[in-house]
Amino acid sequence: MTEIDQLHDLATALGIHTRFLDGMHRTITPSPETLVRMCSALGSQIHGPAEAAEALRALEASRSDGIPPVVVAWDGVLLPVATGPGSVTQVELVLEDGAPAPVRLVDGAVRAEETLPLGYHSLTVERNGALERATVISAPVRGWRRPGTHASWGVGTHLAALRSRRSRSLADLKDLETVAHWVQARGGDLVTVLPLLPTFNGEWPEPSPYSCVSRLFWSELVLELGEHHVPVPERVASLDVRRADAEVRAALRDQTVPDDAWEDEELVRYARFRGASLKLGRNWRDWPDGAREGRLADEHVDAEEARFHLVAQVETRRQLEALRRRLQERQVRVGLDLAVGVHPDGYDVWSRQSLFATGMSVGAPPDPGFPGGQDWGFPPVHPQASREEGHRYVAQAIAHQAGLAGVLRVDHIMAWTRLYWIPYGMGLHQGTYVSYPEEELFAILSLESHRNQCEVVGENLGTVPPEIGEALPRHRIWGMYLAIFAAGGKQVEPPSDRDMALIGTHDTPTLAGWIAGVDIDERVRCGLMEADAAPAERTSRQEAAEQLATTLGGSLEDLPDLLERLLSWLGRSPSPLVVPWLEDLWLEKEQVNLPGTRSSERPNWQRPMARLLEEFMEDPAVEERVRVLDQARRASERES
Repeated sequence: MTEIDQLHDLATALGIHTRFLDGMHRTITPSPETLVRMCSALGSQIHGPAEAAEALRALEASRSDGIPPVVVAWDGVLLPVATGPGSVTQVELVLEDGAPAPVRLVDGAVRAEETLPLGYHSLTVERNGALERATVISAPVRGWRRPGTHASWGVGTHLAALRSRRSRSLADLKDLETVAHWVQARGGDLVTVLPLLPTFNGEWPEPSPYSCVSRLFWSELVLELGEHHVPVPERVASLDVRRADAEVRAALRDQTVPDDAWEDEELVRYARFRGASLKLGRNWRDWPDGAREGRLADEHVDAEEARFHLVAQVETRRQLEALRRRLQERQVRVGLDLAVGVHPDGYDVWSRQSLFATGMSVGAPPDPGFPGGQDWGFPPVHPQASREEGHRYVAQAIAHQAGLAGVLRVDHIMAWTRLYWIPYGMGLHQGTYVSYPEEELFAILSLESHRNQCEVVGENLGTVPPEIGEALPRHRIWGMYLAIFAAGGKQVEPPSDRDMALIGTHDTPTLAGWIAGVDIDERVRCGLMEADAAPAERTSRQEAAEQLATTLGGSLEDLPDLLERLLSWLGRSPSPLVVPWLEDLWLEKEQVNLPGTRSSERPNWQRPMARLLEEFMEDPAVEERVRVLDQARRASERES
């Protein structure tokens, strides 16, 4: 066996893919350097292929033959858990509420004597005087759904970009509620928004809502400021995150920290981290000893900054919970977005350093839309480290959003099975996939869906492994159908009853922009596409657009009519949810974000909507399009 063979064996044992298909359907074999770097990031002591054999022996020796760190009990049924070799003297299963559950040891396996309640339970085995522990996730196989059959509709939007005559620098929760009331009054029941998670808003603001400081807290920028609310001019060139941050700080300056806030250890630690970021600099890897490792002394923390974040989180949580109660009374829901990762300088990575793989970034391999590959700029969760802690962090992140959302969209749900890792300093095409424990992660998602009565949508766009196609229907999770992606095949198929239907998303062109090819010009300008490839892309786009128009019985020469036909066609489909992007309702050409570009190249996430809320809500054309969609949905529900 050669050194490369041994390296491949080590990589495979760690869950690293030594061969995969990229988005161009090419078979890729990662280089030895890639595999060595990734084996090292996953804990092996290796600097080159020659050390692979010894590293594999060390890995095998370190792995216990005892109980696994996580066990799934689907629908509460715990299958026998093998204890492995050795003398087991005691087994104990403690439920989430602290009560014991009856178990017994039969033929070297732990067996539960009754069905387990839903929750996260703890199994302990004593073997040869040592204790082994496992987290038992008791979860329904199928995610939660509202009773009955529904043909719902809503709209999707970027909350910060909404503009009204009362808006300040960024839109707030009152603007969100206004849109929700407008949708509900016209027969819809959902408004989906991009992540409402905290971002860095200081000297180097992070305008992307997907570049969050934490997946465990909320963005204070969404706060309704009450008597401190000061509108800015209706027409602004770009969204000013730093000004919005200053507005919130001025409004909360005199508020005191509620006593019960100090009892929330995670919240206090988060606030102190934000205080340290201001005092010591954003890159916590340059902080002094102790602070860098997660131990903050008072001299490391700007006390006023910490106070601000304590107050801001308490107030944001209060306002969001109040908003959900008010909307529930109107039977309208908010859809939230579970970001796939967190900022490398953020709280989650600092507070859980052993949980994230160092020297790695997550992205995607080359595909037709991004022939160079993609780097999303955040560190991956270490799959085995996550298992060792019972996926506690992942569960917290999901529960944080599911507790507020009526519908939770899981960004890049392929991460439940595998993620594409790129070693720092290497090309975007030089990474490879790492496997994740999909059964355990889907169990958490299903459990939190039921606990919070939250329906789940998985963003299954791009390069999708077959496991995802099987898992989503099995766990009653909707996928996503995009009309502009459906065009271009042999024929344009309508969405099924398994998919939420959209025209496009925040990462795609709008309908009008797609037909006009605006994104093609931008991709060439930003270096995402070679200029000599653009003519063929435009021809392909024209053919796809004409195919869609033919399917709908419309014409590209009459976009308003084509849009209404598309909304009716999607609405009459068996899809459970039809959610057009709000800006498509007035045929906006500019898209919110062009993936693969930086804000220095293009104002991603910084463009305010061209129409004020008052304008589009009073626009007869928009009103007619919404009426067409609602009537189509009602017809679909009758037919079902």
